[in-house]
Formats: sequence, C-alpha cells, structure tokens
Amino acid sequence: MEEMIIIGAGPCGLSTAIEAKKRGMEPLVIEKGCIVNSIYHFPTFMQFFSTPELLEIGGLPFISLGEKPTRLEALKYYRAAVQAYDLNVHTYEKVTRVDRDSDVFTVYSEHKGESRQYQTKKLVVATGYYDTPNRLNIPGEDLPKVHHYYKEAHPYSGMNVLVIGGKNSAVINAMDLQRAGANVTMVYRRGAFTDSVKAWLKPVIESAINKGWIQMYWNTEVKEIAEEHVVLEQEGKTFTLPNDVVFAMTGYRPNTEMLKKLGVKIDSETGAPVHDPDTCETNVPGLYIAGVIAAGLDANSIFIENGRFHGHRIAEHAAKQ
Repeated sequence: MEEMIIIGAGPCGLSTAIEAKKRGMEPLVIEKGCIVNSIYHFPTFMQFFSTPELLEIGGLPFISLGEKPTRLEALKYYRAAVQAYDLNVHTYEKVTRVDRDSDVFTVYSEHKGESRQYQTKKLVVATGYYDTPNRLNIPGEDLPKVHHYYKEAHPYSGMNVLVIGGKNSAVINAMDLQRAGANVTMVYRRGAFTDSVKAWLKPVIESAINKGWIQMYWNTEVKEIAEEHVVLEQEGKTFTLPNDVVFAMTGYRPNTEMLKKLGVKIDSETGAPVHDPDTCETNVPGLYIAGVIAAGLDANSIFIENGRFHGHRIAEHAAKQ
C-alpha cells in the first residue's frame, strides 16, 4: 500500500510530492512522459512570462540568467528539484485506469508493455490540461498538416502558414514564423486582440499586421481544411486561401473523465471538479486535485504561479488523515 500516489509529474504534482515528503510521507509519482512533460513540449525557445521566483517549488531557489526564465532553464530546475528531494518518480508509465473500493484506490498502469498496479488511500490527480487541445470540429482537422502544438519555425520557411487564434501563444508563434520566412496568415473569431495578450506583445504584432508582414482576418472562422487550401468564413462571406500547414492555437482543457468515474462531481457551469479549495480534496474522500485540473473550463485561471501552492494544502490535510 502506497502512502500517497500522485498522477502527473508537472510542477504542481512535484510540489505536492515535495510537501508530502516534508511531512514524513513517501509519495509515488506516476508520469506518462518525462518530468514536467508539458514544459518539455513547449516551443523550443520559449521564455516564460513569469519571473523565476514565481515558478519555485519546495523552497528551492530558481536562478535564471535573465529576468524571465527559458524553457531550458525550467527543465533543469525541475530536474534538480526531483533530485534534491529524492522523489520517487516513475516516468514513461501511463495510468490506464483507477478503481475505488471503499477508501482504497487501485491504480493500474503500463510501462514498456508491462502491466502494473498499486493501491493507496490518498490519491492526487495532477494531470494538467496540455494533453487535450480544444478541437475545431471541422472537416480536415485531423490532417497531418494540422498542429495543436508548436515547437519552432525553421521547418516552415517559405510555406503558407495559417495560425488560428488571437491569444499569446498564437501571437508569439505567428511572429516567430514570420521572422523565419513563412507566409503567415492569422485568423481570429473576434474583432480585436483581448487584454489577455501581454502589453509588450500587442504593439509588435499590430505593427507586423499594419505593415503587411502578417495577413490578419478578424471576425473569421475556419470552416474546412484541405491538403492545399483552407476555407474561411468572414461575416457571412466564404473564401479559400492556399495553405501548407495550420497551427490551431485554440487552447486546451483538462480531462476529467477519470475523476468522474471515481465519483467526483463536476460543476455543470464551470466544468470544475467539486472540491474544497482549502484542502483540494474532492467530494470523494482521499481523492485530491492539484494544478489546472481544478480550474475546469477556465483553464487560464490556474497555472504554475498559483497551482504550485495546492501541494501545501493537500499535504497538510493528507498528513492528518
């Protein structure tokens, strides 16, 4: 019987493991990919909007060369946190299902074709949201040229690239692609950028649009994606554009199916799992949630800066049970 099992080795899952270990527990962390798998899959040269101290876990200082840390620095930092606290993290092990019998959770997983199972009375789900992109639900969305994730611009130099969306990731990726020599078109269903776009990004992207470096279609939706073109609709008018690749920066959402099957209630309005914000325990005793999965449909309300504190609340409560 494991003292605590944490599903997910992102910053919030690792923070929970550290806080649990500080209180004398020996948590097991199970992660389907690598340590901080979502950060690893961020764009190669990404720089965080947060300052280093806002990404710290376990009281370990995060030292960055610049004012804002890079993806590479974050990967190094969270690896160091795992090593410093000697956390028991099973990477590349995928949880396939979880059963509940009274107060005992049985976790089933697979690692290199081997089936494993564990039991615990304290289960923490910290699975984030980056694995479940918001789909467009249009013809052609599953073509190989359509991507919901972005790594870097170099392979797309000279290509006709469509970027769907108008928030920070879409803006940054569009500018990166344009600088690499791609012919970039942006499509946004609104009539202007919202206040969610960082203040230092907005004048840069607006300048690129005004100069014609990036073609922008406001109040526009993508209706279909084909091998060599896309079909757009702007205020009732439908037209096509030549296209080689599409980046659908439409955001992501938490997957709550596992929680539902275990009896966790989901708020019908917010999409958030029902839980006590002071302890992060759900309506199922012994089952906790950490990180963005607690946010429901408003995924942008929880991120590393505030989700990392869930670990403290969980460990404080779990240690007393």
